[in-house]
Amino acid sequence: MQILSSVEDLVYVGLGLLLTSAALTVLVIALKSMVLALWNHALGGQIVNLLDQILLILLVIELLYTVQVSFRERGLIAEPFLVVALIAVIRRILVITAEVPKLPEAGDVVFRHAMLELGVLTVMVLVLVGSLIMMQQYAKRAV
Repeated sequence: MQILSSVEDLVYVGLGLLLTSAALTVLVIALKSMVLALWNHALGGQIVNLLDQILLILLVIELLYTVQVSFRERGLIAEPFLVVALIAVIRRILVITAEVPKLPEAGDVVFRHAMLELGVLTVMVLVLVGSLIMMQQYAKRAV
């Protein structure tokens, strides 16, 4: 039993290191992209890409926090995973809405698919936020 616990700890540490290196790598790429865009006076054209990278960094950091909580609590806790899912959904919504002006040029089918995806993502936000609220209310009652 002690061996399994040690293996679990080792896996959590490995995940933490991988997520940290991923976050730092995306951060460096985002900084490089921003500096190049500023240098070329093209920040306006790169803002959606920069926003996407920033939200990806936030997502990876939240995953790192989730791994840290799981490591500390010796088990999975649903709330951090819901926050990660919410960030991922909001990230996708922001990217799609930032690209809406370009969608009609891409064609009617692409536009419809994007609008359908926005609708599904909106429902997901409502479900995730509702789940977080219910979990917090349950936690208050349990105390």
